[in-house]
Amino acid sequence: MPSAPAKTLETFDNPAPHRDYQIHMEIPEFTCLCPKTGQPDFATLTLDYVPDKRCVELKSLKLYIWSFRDEGHFHEDVTNRILDDLARVTKPRFMRLTARFYVRGGIFTNVVAEHRKKGWTPAAPVSLAEFPAQSNTRG
Repeated sequence: MPSAPAKTLETFDNPAPHRDYQIHMEIPEFTCLCPKTGQPDFATLTLDYVPDKRCVELKSLKLYIWSFRDEGHFHEDVTNRILDDLARVTKPRFMRLTARFYVRGGIFTNVVAEHRKKGWTPAAPVSLAEFPAQSNTRG
């Protein structure tokens, strides 16, 4: 039986809850309807998050994203709604959803929404470029 769209998001235990690490997902086939005209809106969603105890399961995410296809939403509303739903089920340390909507009437729209767990601060980034290159020659 083929899959059907669903609003249920499933999760699984974070396999490395002792460490901050980033999960990056690109969802290039998001669609919903313009609430004014009923015409389709197309977007690429980029989800970046640092999980705490739970991670989102990919098939349920796909079916959840698909569930917006026949619904009318303003870009700002749907971006924040998706972020709120994902943050509610995963309770991440940090989550950012970027929605890049394709041109409509000569205008591209990008909406970026973030969630941060109270009290969580990211570790300082590590830059390996700071270290001098090592020579392969022996002196």
